[in-house]
Amino acid sequence: MSNLERDPDETVAGGLATVSVAPTRRVLEAREVPLGGTRAMLVRRTLPHRDLPTVGAWCFADDYGPTELAGSPGMHVPPHPHTGLQTVTWLLEGEVHHQDSVGSDQLVRPGQLSLMTAGRGIAHAETSPADPPPRLRGVQLWVALPESDRHMAPAFEHHPELPVVRTGGLTATLIIGELAGETSPATAYTPLIGADVVLDPAGAGRLPLEPAFEHAVLALSGEVVVDGEAATDASLVYLGCGRRDLALAAGPAGGRALLLGGAPFSEELLMWWNFVGRDHDEIVAFRTEWEASRGGAATRFAPVSGYDGAALPAPELPSVRLRPRIRR
Repeated sequence: MSNLERDPDETVAGGLATVSVAPTRRVLEAREVPLGGTRAMLVRRTLPHRDLPTVGAWCFADDYGPTELAGSPGMHVPPHPHTGLQTVTWLLEGEVHHQDSVGSDQLVRPGQLSLMTAGRGIAHAETSPADPPPRLRGVQLWVALPESDRHMAPAFEHHPELPVVRTGGLTATLIIGELAGETSPATAYTPLIGADVVLDPAGAGRLPLEPAFEHAVLALSGEVVVDGEAATDASLVYLGCGRRDLALAAGPAGGRALLLGGAPFSEELLMWWNFVGRDHDEIVAFRTEWEASRGGAATRFAPVSGYDGAALPAPELPSVRLRPRIRR
């Protein structure tokens, strides 16, 4: 999903928080962000956070819904651009129709991974299908690409089946990376882990972790107990580096959470609107090319195949230079 804010803040990844090289526990509450116009969808955003720009290469996390779709057009996000990142579309309920400028046309359902690698530049649209399920709930995640890969050709992959790890009273679907001897088929460009963890009612379990990674847990629903303490819905529990495993538990109604982690991302990173870059001039160039493509010019952003409608205009840039940062 696009960042549809019409006046997006400058987001600097780094400089605001250092990587904790030892185990820690910091709870970061989500902020509600309206996407779109007067009938905006509210999403709960935990990354980037003013106290935590990234977790590994994970640089963006929006939790949206559940939204009742009866009498509603559902999701309608026109073509919009991305650079320098991968988008991870992960649904808990409902369906989303994905179309992009490399020719992909894919219906995404819960438990299926759609992974779009923007590379040097891609455009895509996301809409609800003609006869959608009654509710929509999902998580939109972005992964920053390292310098060695961020200028690659754009690509899209869809994985309808993913590895599952069961231990104790929890079941973890491995979205990306490796976990407990299982490996996701999703392509990653930095050492990374992402897993959707469902806890049985009053269930508990322990997941192995890579101690060189920093980790965080995004609480989605129910009562989720992270490392012995309950986490409120939509909060992100940052755990730092150095852990070899993680204890998770749930209350009587069960619970659900995302485990996110990876090797600390130490490159300069600058995020503005739907672009991930490295400096102000690069962001300006991305925006200029996107606006030119909307006028019919041939740029790094090709048209979205099969989409009938206008593309999303870029917001105005701020009057000051955007500043990249680096986490220490």
